[in-house]
Amino acid sequence: MNLLYILADCNQWYLALIAAFLGIIVGSFLNVMIVRIPIYLEHQYGIKSNAQTNRNKQPHVKLFDLLISRSRCTYCHKQLAWHENIPIVSYVLLHGKCSRCKQPISVRYPLVELLTSILTIVTTLVFGLSLTTSAALIMTWTLLLLAFIDIEKQLLPDNLTQPLLWLGLLVNAMAGLTNLKSALFGAILGYLSLWLVYHIFRLATGKEGLGYGDLKLLAALGAWLGWQMVPLIIVLATIVGSVVGIYKILRKKADLSSKLPLGPFLAMAGWIALIWGKEINSQYSSMVGM
Repeated sequence: MNLLYILADCNQWYLALIAAFLGIIVGSFLNVMIVRIPIYLEHQYGIKSNAQTNRNKQPHVKLFDLLISRSRCTYCHKQLAWHENIPIVSYVLLHGKCSRCKQPISVRYPLVELLTSILTIVTTLVFGLSLTTSAALIMTWTLLLLAFIDIEKQLLPDNLTQPLLWLGLLVNAMAGLTNLKSALFGAILGYLSLWLVYHIFRLATGKEGLGYGDLKLLAALGAWLGWQMVPLIIVLATIVGSVVGIYKILRKKADLSSKLPLGPFLAMAGWIALIWGKEINSQYSSMVGM
């Protein structure tokens, strides 16, 4: 669907402004979860690994408490005032530094807020005001969350990928983005395709080229978008990942042995397939049929 054509309708500008505001607010919350969900998972893993020998030494950490606690500087642990927590604006006014210790604030914070806002606008304009839009936004925000956690921690938590998969099947059971049969086979194809790649690579090199989180993420994308989109997602993720890898090698920020997380590229490809996948597949079919 042509976004320029959509925006030709003046009423769509109001919708875009509402979506932009919603996206910035959600992006601010995603920033919190990007930092705190890995902390929670690492703590829980520590409790499990020491359960028999050190059961009572570590206090129980509740995810809810982590998510609602006030934000602090990661260096001096200063609790941020309300005016230091305004999405994007506070980063600009503080010149990207903590007001107390003057240590730099990660550019990831305004980047996530801006990116979430842009993707929310595009998703809302493409799908309009409908229940499908709500589902597509949940998918979009979860993909952003997974992508940035994977970038920073090389981790795709089961706590996110598995609910995303089941929610995709549930949405399509109610005639959401595709039919349930396509969604079911999409989940199977998504998982098994990377499962085969994982084991072929391991047998050939003795190394693990993928994590099981990547398999589960592609399965979730297949559950949301159907089996027809899985090949497109793999191709797009491979192309973008290759370009980024070559760029890093040329800039001497990586070498041939460096491992790039696949999750961000799968997430990006999945979102592109959500928005433009049908058009891309249709164009490809037309080209092949010529």
